[in-house]
Amino acid sequence: MWAADLRSSSPPPAGLTAEVREVDANSAIALAAVMGGEGDLVSKRLARGCRCFGVWLGQEVVGYGWVSAQPEWIGEIDLQITPRPGEAYIWNCVTVMEHRRKGIFRQLLRSIAARGREEGLKRLWIGSVAIPAEGAVGAAGFVPALHFDTASAWGRRWLRVRPAEGDSDLVGAARQALSSGGRPLELGHSIRRSRPRRH
Repeated sequence: MWAADLRSSSPPPAGLTAEVREVDANSAIALAAVMGGEGDLVSKRLARGCRCFGVWLGQEVVGYGWVSAQPEWIGEIDLQITPRPGEAYIWNCVTVMEHRRKGIFRQLLRSIAARGREEGLKRLWIGSVAIPAEGAVGAAGFVPALHFDTASAWGRRWLRVRPAEGDSDLVGAARQALSSGGRPLELGHSIRRSRPRRH
């Protein structure tokens, strides 16, 4: 779990000629086409208040990412995140295969952070479980708060949660955002029933 403090400045998006803009009713069809088998979720997500930002090269959607300021399921670790007031969670970020390794993801994250700052957000969260693009997360101004190791087998999920070195207040905020039943997420190992969701 990584966080970006939007109260401090970060470098503006740079490098690509791609344009990042929020998906609206007019662009939702193009997004749904790129999302393939999950395309039917676009209208449902927008209807429940989620926002989506797409990356366009001309008329082509080459990447996207969803943003929620309300509770959202993190499928990779089978936990729910509940952003506090002034926070939001970035999730389901995808770069179209033929456009990977061109800085699309980094530009997307920087643009979402810039938009959040303009709108008065204080913090953005993003989850990561050892993905290849993790370097772009740090390059976009996010710092680690919690580290997760996970594995699934036979309908069970093993999860190890470790604090990131550094800011103990940030670790506490991340544990609180991932709380369950009012209790902050516990550090250490756990095994629980896997609960996949299509959302």
